[in-house]
Amino acid sequence: MQHKTSYIIFFATAICIVCAIVVSSSAVALKERQDANALLDKQQNVLLAAGLAEPGEKPPAEVVAERFKSIQAVVVDLQSGDLAEDVDAQTFDQQKMKKDPQHSRMAPANSAGISRLPNRALVYQKFDTDGKLELLILPIEGKGLWSTLYGFLAIDSDLNTIRGITFYEHKETPGLGGEVDNPKWKALWPGRKAYGEDGTPQIKVIKGRAGNPESDPYRVDGLSGATLTARGVSHLVRFWLGENGFGPYIEKLRRQETNPQDDAQDKEAV
Repeated sequence: MQHKTSYIIFFATAICIVCAIVVSSSAVALKERQDANALLDKQQNVLLAAGLAEPGEKPPAEVVAERFKSIQAVVVDLQSGDLAEDVDAQTFDQQKMKKDPQHSRMAPANSAGISRLPNRALVYQKFDTDGKLELLILPIEGKGLWSTLYGFLAIDSDLNTIRGITFYEHKETPGLGGEVDNPKWKALWPGRKAYGEDGTPQIKVIKGRAGNPESDPYRVDGLSGATLTARGVSHLVRFWLGENGFGPYIEKLRRQETNPQDDAQDKEAV
């Protein structure tokens, strides 16, 4: 039995509308769960960078929440280094802000492949039982060979010694640039130094093997067969540690550590 052309068009249109409604309804229904899973994954990676989770460990939500009790999320003004106290860090979306021309700016020429910078960025601070700063966990991103790498870099309370690094999103070649995910390679970072004696970022991934953190503090082993990805990691880490990244914020923290009275006066003046 043959159907009229009008019937076929009507039937196909009806099917498309039904499918669109089902897909849209599913997306709306699952959005809350997807957002929760994305937040959990980010927090798991913060813990990995901070050394509060074992390599390869994916602690469940209740464990993450317990370990996060000593970690505080804050929003930082990248240019001034000041805390943006008028922003809710729990709902702040750095990637969304970066895409908004009113809340971002063109990045200066750089080797990390970063084209736009948000005016503000999210930072995690961990405090010890006495309420003193123990470490910072900084979001980092930049170009590898095939993709943008997104991760976290943790720095100890001396604001120089690296505690750990992790990348949670990228599309580098498995077995080559994808080795940024290898726990053995990430284990080479703790104990290295971020800044040289002149205060500029010095840490870099070299081609070949580096010494141990004590004898060779500013260099990390390269990634075999992935020179461009390794070079990209060097560039992006240095960028975010530098004057266009979290440099002003870290410098302000250094001044607060050495002259806490000056910091109190600054707050009173504001």
